[in-house]
Amino acid sequence: MAIILLCVNFAPLIKIMVYLTRVEHFNAAHKLYNPAWSREQNDAVFGRCANENWHGHNFELFVTVKGDPNPDTGFIVDAKMLGRIVKDSIIEKLDHRNLNLDVDFMRDKMCSIENLVIGIWNELKPLIPTGVELHCIKLVETPRIYVEYYGD
Repeated sequence: MAIILLCVNFAPLIKIMVYLTRVEHFNAAHKLYNPAWSREQNDAVFGRCANENWHGHNFELFVTVKGDPNPDTGFIVDAKMLGRIVKDSIIEKLDHRNLNLDVDFMRDKMCSIENLVIGIWNELKPLIPTGVELHCIKLVETPRIYVEYYGD
């Protein structure tokens, strides 16, 4: 009986996945209010967040991308370029704005933090450079409330 040993190098098939997160900050106002409901129902469901004169937050935005480090640079993406993309396409639209009235991608939507993080994802996804993937958007609304979104 003959035994044949076959040695195969699987190293080229192994993909290293590295995650890089860019953190940005913005201030914005919004209101949670369903126009199909009475004032009383809005107050019961949303409480102070239904304040007719709006309310604001100091948001922290975490944009995480993933990819394989480039052998020439060691980067999965140029962090400065990612910062510019986030600032130009998201922060400029959101900072010191009324999210319900001033932000095109939130128009006609309930302006919850959940819907906001989905809107941010949809704005950023097509702008992420080739070779990396958008992994997660984390949006911190208060020290005790944040949401994370990983796409569809």
